[in-house]
Amino acid sequence: MESKEFGIPVRVYIEDTDAGGIVFYANYLKYFERARTELIRSLGYSLRSSLNNGLSYVVHSIELKYHMPALLDDEIQVSARLSKLGKTYMIFDQQAHRGSSLLVSAKVKIACVSYPGLKPRALDSELGSRLKQYLQE
Repeated sequence: MESKEFGIPVRVYIEDTDAGGIVFYANYLKYFERARTELIRSLGYSLRSSLNNGLSYVVHSIELKYHMPALLDDEIQVSARLSKLGKTYMIFDQQAHRGSSLLVSAKVKIACVSYPGLKPRALDSELGSRLKQYLQE
């Protein structure tokens, strides 16, 4: 079961681009991170509280496809959709659009690990509950 799509606007600044005014490819990873973080924040959960409890969430794997570039001064919409929730991980389908044009799409697996130590751990129970409820909405 997939959740609804969550999105944030992102303005492209000169610092995001290469010499040709095209968004540097790695910056989409930052945009996607922001969208995932804001989705979780919108559920009333603070990732900082996980760090305080010895848990961290890290990118386990990512599959990324570039369709077309974003350009200097573009306002793009970056989305995150929770597509799978496991005991120790979350999978998000993400996209960046300029208007109706798809720029970049990704599937991102986020793993929960102990901190420090970085061993796999179950998701924080509060976060897990909020994500399960979000999936059912």
